[in-house]
Amino acid sequence: MEHLNQSHPYFGVFIMFILTFGAFIATTMLSRFVGGKFARQNTEKLKCTLYECGPEVTKQPNTVSVQFYLMALLFILFDVEIIFMFPWAVDFKVLGMFGFIEMILFIVLLAIGFVYAWKKGALEWHSIK
Repeated sequence: MEHLNQSHPYFGVFIMFILTFGAFIATTMLSRFVGGKFARQNTEKLKCTLYECGPEVTKQPNTVSVQFYLMALLFILFDVEIIFMFPWAVDFKVLGMFGFIEMILFIVLLAIGFVYAWKKGALEWHSIK
């Protein structure tokens, strides 16, 4: 086994990474254990009771439309792609014509993805009735 080089500038970062990973695993396991021991196991009756003078509770399927997830996914996708334009704008003069052409191609690909999502109906909100 090779000797660990403790004089390396990133050795402390590596140790912190290992300690953080261990703390994450320990916290996750502890919370699962405590939650399993102290949480109420039968809460179905409580969910169906009246709250003060509110309306009578009716059981409904706990579903969310797929359109919500698709819209959120598209938002994150286009938002992250727009964020990639910031470093380009900062170094615009350094990158020169190559950087300009590269960004034009990036924007064209972004537009193609947007038009594809638009044509597939991913941006249309369908109401559930």
